[in-house]
This record gives sequence, structure tokens and C-alpha cells, in this order.
Amino acid sequence: MPVQRLNHAVLYVRDLDRSVAFYTEALGFRVVTTMPGRAAFLQAAESANDHDLALFAIGDGAGDSTAGRATVGLYHLAWEVDTLAELRRLAGVLREHGALVGASDHGTTKALYAHDPDGLEFEVCWLVPADRIPAGAEVMTAPLDLEAEIARYGADTLGGVGAGSA
Repeated sequence: MPVQRLNHAVLYVRDLDRSVAFYTEALGFRVVTTMPGRAAFLQAAESANDHDLALFAIGDGAGDSTAGRATVGLYHLAWEVDTLAELRRLAGVLREHGALVGASDHGTTKALYAHDPDGLEFEVCWLVPADRIPAGAEVMTAPLDLEAEIARYGADTLGGVGAGSA
């Protein structure tokens, strides 16, 4: 049987408490278990998964990741939201945390880019419903006009793979 989906991600972080606070306050994860001072296992708000994100503390002396600049490695993780209203809300939250670094329209996805407290990049995205994607649509990168996309698709339209195609 082939791979079904990504089950969880694991990040090495400098300060466990700081990272747990960020992921819970900014993205709404909840802590499901901890190894005090060493690790925390977090679950996305609507997830039934055992955990979606694990954080392992390696200390304040750890250097920055050079992945993509000087070494190979993971570029970013992408977390999916169900509506453009939620994407707009998270844009505000990420701005308040000083974490938002960009926003892109990729045609079939609308994306925010941010950095966590250790500078690790992540994406939060909304997927255009399958029945709203034009035939021959190509992946692109353009500036995101979130208000225009909300006017186009509706703030509460459910996105995601297969959404609207039933």
C-alpha cells in the first residue's frame, strides 16, 4: 500500500516553552503531551491524529538552519485552513506575533508565509475548491489580494482537495 499522507512533523527548537506558546497562541495547536524541558507533542485544532507536530528542545546555543541557503533540507511545512475567513484571521494573528513574512496567490492555493520563533518558515494555505479551478489552471506565484479572493470565493467557502466536487 502506498503512502497515504503526512502524519506529523518534528522540529528542533531552542526554547521549548517559547515554541509551544507560539504554536498554540498563533496557530491554535493544543498540547497533548509533554516531556518537560525536552519535548512537546501538539495536535491541530480539528485533528484526530495522535499528534501533528512534535517540538524537541536543543538549547539556546543552537545555530540557525541553513537549509536552502548553504545546505539541503526542508524548506517549510504547510498547514491547511478550511476557509478564507480563517486565512484572513490568521494573517492578523501572525502579524501581531511579528511572524508574517509574505502572502502569495498560487492560483489553486492562497498562502501566507511566516517564521516561528526559531526562524523556521511555515505556510498556512487555503485550497481553491476542485470545482472552482479552471481547466488548464497553472501553478503560479503572484501577490495575494486576500480581500479580492474573499470577494471572489466567499469568506466561508470550504476549500480543500475535492471540496465542492461531490
